[in-house]
Amino acid sequence: MAQRTSPLLLMLLLSTASSTFQPALVLEMANILLDNYCFPENLVGMQEAIQKAINSGEILQISDKKTLATVLTSGVQGALNDPRLTVSYEPNFVPVMPPMLPSLPIEQLVWLVRNSAKLDILDNNVGYLRMDRIIGKETAAKLGSRLRDNIWDKVAETSSLIFDLRYSTAGEFSGVPSIISYFSDAEPLIHIDTVYDRPSNTTRELWTTASKMGKRYGRKKDVIILTSKRTMGAAEAVAYTLKNIKRAIVVGERSAGGSVKVQKIMIAKTEFYITVPVARSISPITGQSWEVRGVSPTVNVNPKEAIAKAKSLLAIRRAIPKVLKSISDIIGRFYAFTDRVPGLLQCLQSTDLFSVVSEEDLAARLNQDLQAVSEDPRLIIKYNQDDPATEEDPEPDNVPDDVELLKELVDTTFKVEILPHNTGFLRFDKFLKLSTWANLEELMANKVWEPLKDTNNLIIDLRSNTGGSSTSLSLVLSYLQDTFQKHHFFTIYDRIQNTTTEYDSLPQTGPTYGSKRGVYVLTSYHTAGVGEEFAYLIQSLHRGTVIGEITSGNLMHSKTFPIEGTDIAVTVPFINFLDNDGECWLGGGVVPDSIVLAEEAVEYVHEIADFHQGLRSLVEGTGQLLEKHYAIHEVALKVGNELLSNWAEGVYWSAVDFESLASQLTADLQETSGDHRLHVFHCSVEPESLHDVPKIPTAEEVGYMIDALFKIELLPGNVGYLRFDMMADIEVMKAIGSQLIKLVWSKIVNTDALIIDMRYNSGGYSTAIPLLCTYFFDAEPLQHLYTVFDRTTTTMTEVLTLPQVRGQRYGSSKDVYILTSHVTGSAAEVFTLTMMDLNRATIIGEPTIGGSLSSGTYQIGDSALYASIPNQVVLSAVTGKMWSLAGVQPHVIAQASDALPVAQRIIAARLLRREQRK
Repeated sequence: MAQRTSPLLLMLLLSTASSTFQPALVLEMANILLDNYCFPENLVGMQEAIQKAINSGEILQISDKKTLATVLTSGVQGALNDPRLTVSYEPNFVPVMPPMLPSLPIEQLVWLVRNSAKLDILDNNVGYLRMDRIIGKETAAKLGSRLRDNIWDKVAETSSLIFDLRYSTAGEFSGVPSIISYFSDAEPLIHIDTVYDRPSNTTRELWTTASKMGKRYGRKKDVIILTSKRTMGAAEAVAYTLKNIKRAIVVGERSAGGSVKVQKIMIAKTEFYITVPVARSISPITGQSWEVRGVSPTVNVNPKEAIAKAKSLLAIRRAIPKVLKSISDIIGRFYAFTDRVPGLLQCLQSTDLFSVVSEEDLAARLNQDLQAVSEDPRLIIKYNQDDPATEEDPEPDNVPDDVELLKELVDTTFKVEILPHNTGFLRFDKFLKLSTWANLEELMANKVWEPLKDTNNLIIDLRSNTGGSSTSLSLVLSYLQDTFQKHHFFTIYDRIQNTTTEYDSLPQTGPTYGSKRGVYVLTSYHTAGVGEEFAYLIQSLHRGTVIGEITSGNLMHSKTFPIEGTDIAVTVPFINFLDNDGECWLGGGVVPDSIVLAEEAVEYVHEIADFHQGLRSLVEGTGQLLEKHYAIHEVALKVGNELLSNWAEGVYWSAVDFESLASQLTADLQETSGDHRLHVFHCSVEPESLHDVPKIPTAEEVGYMIDALFKIELLPGNVGYLRFDMMADIEVMKAIGSQLIKLVWSKIVNTDALIIDMRYNSGGYSTAIPLLCTYFFDAEPLQHLYTVFDRTTTTMTEVLTLPQVRGQRYGSSKDVYILTSHVTGSAAEVFTLTMMDLNRATIIGEPTIGGSLSSGTYQIGDSALYASIPNQVVLSAVTGKMWSLAGVQPHVIAQASDALPVAQRIIAARLLRREQRK
């Protein structure tokens, strides 16, 4: 051992000044671990523990040898965190060498196999194989056809298998690949384990085999493995592997957590022994091992109940094909999205159901996969054992034909009032089925619409409306539209009837409410069925404002079908409800425009109605500000007209306060103009100007300012690196100019190439751009950088380089690289674009944000709304065209995080080419 003495042993030799028995015992124990422990890399962790134990003198004071063994066990287990390491004192220990099975006579081998393996065929052709010992490769070869004929070929004829390893406490690891191969296909081969043996310092891989004596069980038939806390060793390797290659379900207890190989080794010539795991297993499938921790079961049950549980699991798994076929048939016949049916059927056939162990598990797995494919929350597969049956859409009551009965029905169904502020109030708790149009329509005109026709606003109370018939939706909606224009409201496709019905506005016999006055629909958690459809259509048609609570969300237009012989049911939507834009509403609760408690909804109506009175002036005011200040006048006119059109179409009925209106106006401004810089915001106090005159720093502040704003570095190859994250104003730059030249610029101006990092620069002031650009051009001639058009002053200003600057110029010949990201904006973009336009820099990174030089903030009327409007555009000095709102497109596209190393590689490549040309 001297030739490879470890730091651990050197420490022991140096620290063991006494020749007493205990330190010598510890030293020899360390030698054994170094030569035999299967995790030699962990032994370094013992150094401190052994040093501490010897130096403390604790073990020197222990005279009782069994106590000493206990202390040493605790120490070594604590140091290596391995409970298998034990030290024992056994003066009468006699090693027993187990017989090598292959060397036994054939009769004894047959007797051994007969007593360690039991095969039975249960009901439904379920095989039961109990194996108390894993037979090794050599033993199996010696038994030959006996093993094949009496066990494996008989097992192969079963429809499913219960593989009982609850009592398997012994065996040979060479037999593991053979068993795994039996339950696998011949190809491809599977790498199932890697075993490292420390004494020989060798690593052995275990693979399935392509050739197999007799029939294979294959991968398709169900296998249940039974385990207990007694299951150990090779049996654990079998259970762990078959579980993790998804070939078997494990039922029972967590297994013992044994080891591949453990040896009991005498410590020197004493009566002390140390038990050491000398080999270890690492699964290539999981990267972990069953050793120590054991194999955790898929289904945890008492081992005594494991067979009964396995039988019930196999019954469930036998039912899976039937369940899949039933669900497939139901979806194929009834699902309303016929174009999605093939994909759903394919999903059912390909869903991984290997680990399904209950009907509830099966339902959950199928439901998750089908909803992911269909993107339809109405398509539901559910386990209903403890749940009430899903209620389907109730059939609405028919409207009576008798006129007197109709009058009574209208009087009891509809409640009409005139509230303060001349606000109409209409409550009805269900939508009637229109089987007799004319009589009902005339009665409603007289008793409902006539009293409400001259109100300023109308409240429709659906807080207690639980549904009814969709056929009456068109009648109610028609009353809320102008008679001179026909409207399409919605379409219903019925898969069972295979019919498509369009519902349009109907001619009115009485007065209509029209489309200009406010309509406020009140909802609650009880609003359901057709009541939800009405609230949804009010929003999608932009005809009113929904106020109250989110509706019940129970409208599915579905039927529920139980799967025979199971507690599984599938709910399939057979009707598609398409709004006026052709979008299919998938049900679920309707979210109000203003979410308030249902009982307080009426109070909020008056507040929101007052806000809506000023909507037109706010929308017009926004358009007028655009026409006056937005840099691109033709775009401003287009956007203003679009805003007014949206108002006329009722788009802004959904805005219930300044904040929601600001959000909607911002979305419309940006979508119509394509300019993300336009936005409207709400502010209760007048906002400060975004372009106040910058504060000139004091002499004391200059140093701090430079340190905070600028970062410089000299990179390999004499490459300068300059990062600054804000564009300062020209007056500030003049104030700090001399210190900036001294502390920053002078350190990088003589580099051979320069990287300017603008990845984190979101902009600032544009006034210093000419100064910054000037340093990268010669003094003569002056360069035209860009032209600025200011809408506020209607002036065009050409921006040029400066004739003189402080300090030394970088010049026009050395390479400059600018790094960008999606954060780079405003003035930082103008600098980058200018350097790019004039071929003065290579741009590397991500496309920039697309900002502007200047934006003004303007109050919309006398309201609390303000519009931020870009009032300047930059025109290219080269093309004369306006800078695209898409931002700067780099020469070399790269992730922002990779831009710097990309730039360095480009610099190195260019330098190499130049040297090769010389």
